[in-house]
Amino acid sequence: MEGMRRPGPLPSVLHGTEFTRAQALEAGITAQRLRARDIERVARNVYRMTGCAEGLEIRARALSSANPEAWVSHQSAAALHGLWVPSSYNLAGSIHLSRSHRHPAVRQPGITGHSMRAREGEVIRVSGIRVSSPARAWLDLARDLSVEDLIVIGDQLLRVPRVAFEGRAEPWATRGSMAAMLLLHPNFQGIVRARAALELMRVGADSPPETRLRLAMMHWGLPEPELQVRTDPDDPWSPPADLGYRRWKIAIQYDGGVHLTVEQQSRDNLRDEVFNVAGWSYFKFNKQDLLNGFARASNKIHLAIARRVA
Repeated sequence: MEGMRRPGPLPSVLHGTEFTRAQALEAGITAQRLRARDIERVARNVYRMTGCAEGLEIRARALSSANPEAWVSHQSAAALHGLWVPSSYNLAGSIHLSRSHRHPAVRQPGITGHSMRAREGEVIRVSGIRVSSPARAWLDLARDLSVEDLIVIGDQLLRVPRVAFEGRAEPWATRGSMAAMLLLHPNFQGIVRARAALELMRVGADSPPETRLRLAMMHWGLPEPELQVRTDPDDPWSPPADLGYRRWKIAIQYDGGVHLTVEQQSRDNLRDEVFNVAGWSYFKFNKQDLLNGFARASNKIHLAIARRVA
């Protein structure tokens, strides 16, 4: 679980773009959070995620152009793809470049070099830059990240994107394609953690806190919840809750900063009404619950299940 001193993940609406102080506050970002090291000030009252927007791409393009046989990898690749990475990574630091295992790693200022074996399809082009594919970037990070963080990133790879917002209709990867990739790298450093993470990755989590909530619930002894639960599973217009248990009519929602917008609150109110009218027990959790490891949240769900089965 995330500790009290570690900055929480930013809402996805702020990824890969510049945003004003007013927009950040509206999305639930505090003035103190704006001073964290993963956010940089571009101009007066204008900010962006450190290294995740234009700056990272410019540096990656320049350094990879000087090393045409190399490709951007690890957390640098993950950030270019717009994936969440732990805030402990300083993305404003050196660019991670990998070369074929047949060649020594690049050694020069501004670069963290790696000598790696990459299979066909594991290196792609993004805006003309050679980059580890999203799934391969996930594997690159398996050496250093915890199983939980790998699950958080992995859920992002498996989630079905919204075409209107992300410009793509297919997920970055499937469980099958990732399992096949792991079979090609049986001796990769971190392969044991990667295999363990893959077992717990699921389709349906729209944000890192949702994944952490699911994992916390299981940690605290709850059955694994369903994701994107609807009162009527056969009605695509029925608004879904993030997680829940259909058999006990329990719905669970994580409300992040994006839920503070007027438009999202209107959608949330409609969803809340649908579940309440249908007689479901309905829970909303937020950042404060995230910071204490969802312990109190899990206890509330335990009690709700006990009431339903009594």
